[in-house]
Amino acid sequence: MAPVFDTARFLPDDLLARLRERAPVHDRENTFPNDDLDDLRAAGYLGILVPTAFGGAGLTLAQAAELQQRLAGAAPATALAINMHLVWTGVAKVLHDRGLDDLDSVLRGAAAGEVFAFGISEAGNDLVLFGSDTAATPDGDGGYRFTGTKIFTSLSPVWDHLGVHGLDTTSPDAPKMVFAFLDRSDDIVARDDWDTLGMRGTQSRTTELRGAHAPATRVVRRLDPGPQPDPLVFGIFAVFEILLASVYTGIARRALDLAVDAAKSRRSKKTGASYAADPDIRWRIADMALAYDALPPQIAALSADVDGQVDHGGRWFSLLAGLKHRAVTAAKAIVDEATLVGGGSSYFAHTELSRLYRDVLAGQFHPSDPESAHSAVAGAWLGPVDA
Repeated sequence: MAPVFDTARFLPDDLLARLRERAPVHDRENTFPNDDLDDLRAAGYLGILVPTAFGGAGLTLAQAAELQQRLAGAAPATALAINMHLVWTGVAKVLHDRGLDDLDSVLRGAAAGEVFAFGISEAGNDLVLFGSDTAATPDGDGGYRFTGTKIFTSLSPVWDHLGVHGLDTTSPDAPKMVFAFLDRSDDIVARDDWDTLGMRGTQSRTTELRGAHAPATRVVRRLDPGPQPDPLVFGIFAVFEILLASVYTGIARRALDLAVDAAKSRRSKKTGASYAADPDIRWRIADMALAYDALPPQIAALSADVDGQVDHGGRWFSLLAGLKHRAVTAAKAIVDEATLVGGGSSYFAHTELSRLYRDVLAGQFHPSDPESAHSAVAGAWLGPVDA
């Protein structure tokens, strides 16, 4: 039997307590949790997916997913923000594990405490990885200049490197999707426009690329637009979906714990008995637990398959999209039930359940959205739609 992974080694209780204490402040003030980032960097958290040969912790994706569930239970916005850094380090690990050194510079940077952000999302671009409205213009020396607008750029105030994609329509072999990393410059402008219902601490601001330059050494792929089996595309999709599912599963667990606490502490004026003895409350909590209990094993299984390089062939994308969709859907339902168990006090904005209620809503806006998840799963089971 494999040894039990000790999440407290990287996220000890005292660290989580500090993060949990700060979370409502950043939510209320709409600010980035700089102190959280400092604490996590000092704990080596930015390098958890970096192999030990590069100076990191050498954890598996399955172990990182478990840590992200624990972190999200304390500070959901911090966990979601750090997720985007972990996506790139996770992709670099996926490639490195398969003998590809394309993103080894990401591993070295993360081990040194550098922060990587995810600049892929664009308004209205439902092609996501397979297309882009951002122009990638060749510089003549193998590099590119990127012009366009990215949305939901988490870690906006603090990132050191921004992973982006754009469409090259001018090269002789165009069109090509270009993936590259940008450093901060005057050609990259982050709008101060992050004023949202929830996940406020992520500060996922809109980012304008105004001819931002990536030299040839920072260009990692030129691919044909559309779906394809390139390891970079697989790595991004796999790590992104698994770590997103982990964050929302962590929120679900925290809501369940708060509901249990509320049921045990509240007493009925009518009967004098604890709400934990009320059959309706017991049914609600049992229903929440039934939904939650299915999530961590699913995350662990798919994460282990990525780590172990299991070949699911064409089913990979439906499995990953399905995992993220189930986690987000279940988490939202669990938080809904938790607020009912918590009673009217959970409706007040200062309560943790109220914040979780708002934070969990963000899950439905991350790829894969419900429509694309269902399309991927239908395609896996039914095949393409007949012409």
